[in-house]
Amino acid sequence: MHLIIRVTGAGAGMLSRLLAKNPDNLYDRMEKEARVRIAFTASSEQEAEAVIYVTPDPVELVKGASSAHNDITQYINDREFVVSSLFCTYIRSALGTALNGKTKEAYLPWVNRKLALELTFGPVASNLPDHALEDLFIPLGYEVVLERGDAAYAFELKSRSSVRYIKLKGIQTLQTALRQLFVLIPALDDYKHYYISDDEVDKIRRYGDGWLENHPQRALILKRTLRFAGAIKHYEDQMAGDGQQAENGASGEAPGIAEPFAAPAEASAGTGAAEAPKARLNDLRYAAIADTVERLAARRSIVDFGSGGGKLSARLSSVPGVQEIKAVEPSAAAQLRAMDRFAKLEGRPGAIVPEPVTGSLFYYDEALRGKDVMILCEVIEHIDERRLNRVMETIFHEYAPGTLIITTPNKEYNALYQMEHEKLRHRDHRFEWDREAFGAWCSCWTSAYNYSVRLSGIGEFAQEYGYPTQMAIFTKEDSL
Repeated sequence: MHLIIRVTGAGAGMLSRLLAKNPDNLYDRMEKEARVRIAFTASSEQEAEAVIYVTPDPVELVKGASSAHNDITQYINDREFVVSSLFCTYIRSALGTALNGKTKEAYLPWVNRKLALELTFGPVASNLPDHALEDLFIPLGYEVVLERGDAAYAFELKSRSSVRYIKLKGIQTLQTALRQLFVLIPALDDYKHYYISDDEVDKIRRYGDGWLENHPQRALILKRTLRFAGAIKHYEDQMAGDGQQAENGASGEAPGIAEPFAAPAEASAGTGAAEAPKARLNDLRYAAIADTVERLAARRSIVDFGSGGGKLSARLSSVPGVQEIKAVEPSAAAQLRAMDRFAKLEGRPGAIVPEPVTGSLFYYDEALRGKDVMILCEVIEHIDERRLNRVMETIFHEYAPGTLIITTPNKEYNALYQMEHEKLRHRDHRFEWDREAFGAWCSCWTSAYNYSVRLSGIGEFAQEYGYPTQMAIFTKEDSL
């Protein structure tokens, strides 16, 4: 992980003073489980460059982890290599003087003086396409250059890689530039390694002061940094309170306790009551599947393959007529979350408790054979296409469920998410199909086995693109 800060022209010599670092000495400290080093590769009145380099200890990263994380995924990840919220945590102490503008009194005038900056950082592993990355920084006045590392592969990988190096050039104060990075870097890959509390809301509010409120991608930034609707609302309430206090101060009125944020009367008069928040697509999928199951004549026994944290299985537990649910999941961490969720169903009237099963579509389990319903909710796109046929053969020939329900993304709908062509919705997706491809694939299995299929969609319909999620309901002919 690295961040390079380069200043050219007038004021370049102030870089070391604003950072409170001696350009002739190597800064070398341990921050938690990482080694942080800062070295100046140039230091003159016309050119200065500071290189901030972080080396985490991969073993220390997982020491003390709870048993919920004791599966292989804690070792197979990019946290020790990429610039993310983890990186910002490591370097915050080293850059505290510059971030807070608390330099020595003699240099205070330079805190608000704009400099010719060049900021280079990476590698960044982001699921955002190139144009979305550019849209985060260009409105702030930066020129943006995105680069991918050198890779001598015989196959096309480099151009598809989500890993990039980012270089920004612009005129900005050092304090503002660093604060922008501390907000935007964690937003790039939608990952926060720590609990998002009120302190995080305060930090975004403080570091975003003067630029975030007018950013055209403000909603996206808040969603990817604060993540949760409650945290975002708390931020909005605080910003509205700040605005009200500023207005009261300007008019000479005594500032009081800020009221909860509400739309101005003029704006709400034409729209009527406030619209209810849109349901999440994941919740719509679960509702559609539960509704489908409830309409089935045979629904006593269910297998939920790739059940994850058990949300769908818990939803199905209250469907009338369901007496058995096997929640099949290979991840131990996800199974533990599911077990906690299932435990809350104990004693609930009309609900049965799902049974967690450690398993995978790649390993046949006799206990899952001949069930009334089998569900693969957003599962097939995580399987390599070359291996998918073998999985489906096992399902239709060996497990032979009465009804098979499959949901998967509709690739055509990605255009409404402003995604680049051929980009996938999730970094672990191996493919995504359009409606024609999915329909043709489903038809292959009805001709090979004694099943019929009905196709439908889930989510908000768009005339040109269809639904965001495709659903196929396979029914065994002898069970009709």
